[in-house]
Amino acid sequence: MLAAPTTMSHSIKRIGVLTGGGDCPGLNAVIRAVTKTAIWKHGIEVFGIEDGFQGLIEDRVRPLSARDVSGILTRGGTVLGSNNRANPRRYCVRVDPTTGPVWENVTDRCVETAHRHQLDAIIVIGGDGTMASAAPLVESGVNIIGVPKTIDNDIVGTEITFGFLTAVNTATEALDKLQSTADSHHRVMVCEVMGRNAGWIALTSGVASGSDIILLPEIPFDLDHICENIDFRMNKGPGFAIIVAAEGARPHEGKQMVDRVDPTSPDPIRLGGIGRWVADEIAKRTGVETRSSALGHIQRGGGPIPADRILATHFGYHAIKTLLEGKRSRMVMRQGNVFGDVDIMHAVGKQRLVPLSNPLIEAARAIGTGFGDGRTPEPAPATSEDNHSVVV
Repeated sequence: MLAAPTTMSHSIKRIGVLTGGGDCPGLNAVIRAVTKTAIWKHGIEVFGIEDGFQGLIEDRVRPLSARDVSGILTRGGTVLGSNNRANPRRYCVRVDPTTGPVWENVTDRCVETAHRHQLDAIIVIGGDGTMASAAPLVESGVNIIGVPKTIDNDIVGTEITFGFLTAVNTATEALDKLQSTADSHHRVMVCEVMGRNAGWIALTSGVASGSDIILLPEIPFDLDHICENIDFRMNKGPGFAIIVAAEGARPHEGKQMVDRVDPTSPDPIRLGGIGRWVADEIAKRTGVETRSSALGHIQRGGGPIPADRILATHFGYHAIKTLLEGKRSRMVMRQGNVFGDVDIMHAVGKQRLVPLSNPLIEAARAIGTGFGDGRTPEPAPATSEDNHSVVV
């Protein structure tokens, strides 16, 4: 039998939960943990807000029961729906054919919806854009508890976000498959992965897959160095090469490549195209047959791997724990493998980039992985001891 809810001795009686920004493996796991912890352990009513802040703007709120969230732990996406356009402070109400998007501050609508449903707090699950969208509600007095979500792993204040490890797993599997076809045809394969301005997915999946060159936004690259590396691998090495490029990577003295601009979005720039450009340049400069692939939204799809299910469950539980400790406007986080919380505004308007001193970069360089900056170490000359070693 299930344990009866703990008798309420707190002022929190009803909460809302929403998922904002892009979809991500593990969102449902957080919704499940938040809802079941609130209902079963503390007797708190839970209401789901549909399609992120759009649900607050349009008053699309529905009750969630423990049964509603049963069986969703392993599912990708979000049962509540999401939206990466609905920033209450800067909301596109229409597009004028002459002047373009018309923006309004609809924070009051969101606050009215929260009051109408008597929500004592809202659990907001999302990335830095979602936390920024929550800022005007915080300023209006709504108690917001944030849960950090993004496959990019770029939220300031936490060492990891749920969804990242699943995206890395997806990217690694794709790179493994590209290696077999590159080897068979003696080609260079360039794979573009997501990450915006942060190279966490590219770095981690690149090392995990044994990629030969990793291009990060944090380390501008030189095509001459890349082509020298390719020449060496094709003539003196295994005869093929794998390059993983973060979508925000850029050459020295160059700019990031923009795939498109969405003027109706609060974050209008969509990066993309660097993988194809690098592949075309390599083929042109070296004469080596080169192909490119862009994983795109495949990285967002599918169910979360076990590590993300566990992390998401921790985050959901700690969101309720933080709320019942009487804290306001906090974001749960993990640092040094310890869960805690920080001021939600600490994550707004910032990005957690890969530091150049990251130990994984150092380890990758040590085993000969290139980053396109000319710092790939040359193999050390064989010693007499190496020449006479015996394999046993």
